[in-house]
Amino acid sequence: MPVSGISAPHAFAATVSALRAAGCVFAEDEAGLLISEAPGPAALADWVGRRRSGEPLEYILGWTGFDGHRIAVEPGVFVPRRRTRLLVDEAVGLLQGGRFSAPRIVVDLCCGSGAVGAAIARRDPGIELHAADVDPGAVKCARRNVGPVGGRVYEGDLFAALPPGLQGRVRVLAVNAPYVPTDAIRTMPPEARLYESRTALDGGPDGLHFHRRVAAGALEWLSSDAHLLIETSEHQAEGTASVVAAAGLAVRTVHSDELDGTVVIGSAGVGNAGVGAAGPGTSLA
Repeated sequence: MPVSGISAPHAFAATVSALRAAGCVFAEDEAGLLISEAPGPAALADWVGRRRSGEPLEYILGWTGFDGHRIAVEPGVFVPRRRTRLLVDEAVGLLQGGRFSAPRIVVDLCCGSGAVGAAIARRDPGIELHAADVDPGAVKCARRNVGPVGGRVYEGDLFAALPPGLQGRVRVLAVNAPYVPTDAIRTMPPEARLYESRTALDGGPDGLHFHRRVAAGALEWLSSDAHLLIETSEHQAEGTASVVAAAGLAVRTVHSDELDGTVVIGSAGVGNAGVGAAGPGTSLA
């Protein structure tokens, strides 16, 4: 049947063939998305050409799927990965398991597209959401995703971007800061290395530059019994946990084999700071 003026069977076979020739591993899935989203044959031809040249599918479509919803993404803005759903899962679990009085303030720091904050707000509509990023392009994109769920987005360097009135009031500080070691960027897939902003990838020599900065300033912004959650890699988890513990927070590390995700959680006002064990159903990274 025709799809956007395109003969679907013929277009699908031709698109799959073109994508396979370009080395796309999931050619069938990508072909289906391109055909269903293209407004017409000319657009489809252009989109296939862009994909064959290596441009990420998400930038061509203008969106990506994350936590069951479409998230708008624009060229250069970090594309949210599936593993980051663990950051959302843990944040929502802490919000719903705690006894926080209103307002329950959540900050999505280094927000990129705003996917994390938007996902948390969709799962828990009662929160007050704030998000921030240093990249103007990311801020513009985040406003498209965070605005519809009632959140606000600010531009600036880490905590300097946030309204001073949030100091000491944040219940959950969710952070997906850049954590790729500088020298490792050259080993990343071309879709990330060539198309995503280096600002969104480069975490300094050991990948922990921003984790140190966030941990150093977190207590000033967290309320009592609040939580800092930082996405990290399994390899870097011990370093991230040590940084967070040194800042005076009680620490545990959560890893999901299913999502291939790792999150370090630092909790304020929970006894003595230190590196703790993961909770039920999780494993230390």
